[in-house]
Amino acid sequence: MSINSIFQFLVPKDKKFFPLFEQASANLVQLASILHEAVNLPLKERDELFLKIDELEQKGEDITRLTNLELSRNFITPFDREDIYSLITAIDNVADNLHGASSRMKLYQVEKITKSIRKLTEINLEACQLIDNAVKELRDLKKIKSITAACAKINKLEAKSDDVYNKAVADLFENETDAKNIIKYKEVLSVLETATDKCKGVAGVLESITVKHS
Repeated sequence: MSINSIFQFLVPKDKKFFPLFEQASANLVQLASILHEAVNLPLKERDELFLKIDELEQKGEDITRLTNLELSRNFITPFDREDIYSLITAIDNVADNLHGASSRMKLYQVEKITKSIRKLTEINLEACQLIDNAVKELRDLKKIKSITAACAKINKLEAKSDDVYNKAVADLFENETDAKNIIKYKEVLSVLETATDKCKGVAGVLESITVKHS
């Protein structure tokens, strides 16, 4: 057991880091939800939601910055300092990629939203919801099984995302004749698939934390 773990038994329940983790994961769910909503709307009705995504991405950046500030100020933390940094950074990476998908759809004026794009935003939303559920369980690390179960589901979703992406790109090159469309659709698909990869990254950090406290 690390000296940091020993200190956990001697100090009051953490009132700083867990709320920040939960704010970050809840913000992530909201961002993913709005993105999924946006891809189910006509082009002209998406802009307002894209602006909201911009705001949520900035909110996530602010939470990450505040978490790192608290990390620099506090000697005693609820679990290893490197895990706190890795977790908040991993969550922020997911938000960055979801925001990236939104930005590209807006920049490239992607009018037709394909079934693959909708499916990838759906997968990302489910993965973000699982992240949020697992993060809430961090307050009580006795519930390790629920965290690891969520992580296992996220890993399966990441594999599903790979399949959707690969099939979508193959179909794009086979059936699309406009080079500009190939480029813009492939970019949107790629950043959405990367977002799911980053969700898997969050799961990896969560699993590392549970292993250390099992």
